[in-house]
Amino acid sequence: MNRIADAALAPSAAPLPTRLPAPAVASGGTGRRLSSIDARAWVTAIGLLLLAGWELTGLDMTLAHLAGSAHGFALREHWFLDGVMHDGMRRVSWFLALLLSLGVWWPLGPLKRLGTSRRLQLALTTLLSAFLVSALKGLSTTSCPWDLQAFGGVARHVSHWWPGADGGPGHCFPAGHAVSGFSFLAGYFAFRHTDRRTAHRWLAAALAAGLVLGFTQQLRGAHFTSHTLWTAWLCWTFAWAVDRLWPATMAIEHEL
Repeated sequence: MNRIADAALAPSAAPLPTRLPAPAVASGGTGRRLSSIDARAWVTAIGLLLLAGWELTGLDMTLAHLAGSAHGFALREHWFLDGVMHDGMRRVSWFLALLLSLGVWWPLGPLKRLGTSRRLQLALTTLLSAFLVSALKGLSTTSCPWDLQAFGGVARHVSHWWPGADGGPGHCFPAGHAVSGFSFLAGYFAFRHTDRRTAHRWLAAALAAGLVLGFTQQLRGAHFTSHTLWTAWLCWTFAWAVDRLWPATMAIEHEL
């Protein structure tokens, strides 16, 4: 009887849990990488939407009228805008592209922090971005602002996406000169894998250079603001696509 009573009074064993704890989700480099990729995809998509919205505002002509009139653009032949900011900076851009190409084998400065694969990615993307914009410009039927009737020319002002000719010489969209800065956006994608600080500095410098060079051409009547913005988007998107497709087996560096 005493044994039966002791057994009845003994505390019962703890019940088994009805739910198992959820497995921990691995965090670290992979999670950060996926989040970063998503961020760049969002930047690309939002940029495209903003550009489409810009086309509907009519601000291209409004801003062009600030620098031009029915008699043309007073700064079209200005020695500084034409000789220095256009011809001079174009030579500087090609010289820098040459240094990047040589840097694949003989790196200098920050290029030493990149492996051979990423240096090759940087050089190729920079050059191909310039050729892409140049090719699209050669196929375009859009004329420059200084060719439009509103500024003393003969062409009609129509959308860049108008399928027919506007009555002018065309070959003015997207902005060819701004690519001298925006093509170097490739540096952001090459450096982001190993040196984010340098990547962000490269990004800021390329954007600033492209916007400044594009603005000087707008003052001369060579391009609309949208021409410059589309060049920026094209160079960013192309560099992003190359970075996404760049063979993983060629990427020597460990990605952050």
